[in-house]
Amino acid sequence: MTNLRTDRLILRPWRESDLAPWAAMNADPEVREYFPGLLTREQSDSSVARFQAGLDERGWGWWAVEVVATGEFIGFTGLDPVDADMPFTGVEAGWRLARPAWGHGYATEAARAALAFGFDDLGLAEILAVTAVGNLRSQAVMRRLGMTRDPADDFDDPGVPEGPLRRSVLYRLRACTEAQA
Repeated sequence: MTNLRTDRLILRPWRESDLAPWAAMNADPEVREYFPGLLTREQSDSSVARFQAGLDERGWGWWAVEVVATGEFIGFTGLDPVDADMPFTGVEAGWRLARPAWGHGYATEAARAALAFGFDDLGLAEILAVTAVGNLRSQAVMRRLGMTRDPADDFDDPGVPEGPLRRSVLYRLRACTEAQA
């Protein structure tokens, strides 16, 4: 399994000690503002099991993110194949950080490492990112990464119930432009 490292962060496998802070993040209404709801502890633990299974199976996926200086778990970032029910295919980059980790550039830094791995190690031609149309913070990260959006690609996420969170935006980054990010 591949671990990734930046100047300030380690993207690594999940640990038992990550479960409680991950569950707290998933129970935080601010962190989950652009998701259909909060997660129970059981749902949160189940997501970690799925994430770790993906890492074990492929050697890449949704990595836990740790701050090098403190050893603190702050969330996740990584790459994952797009769900089969989506109106597009490919590999998606994503991130979710605990509220105290916002505003430090960690999401962009961790995502850059995941993108570099996707392009350099996996040989991907393109990496996608998706968020709810109202999630301007994540869209700002996507733009900082050099990703671009074509409004014609916007879609209604089939995994989200009817309502304001269903309309989603799709950002793209092609391998030839990754170095410019």
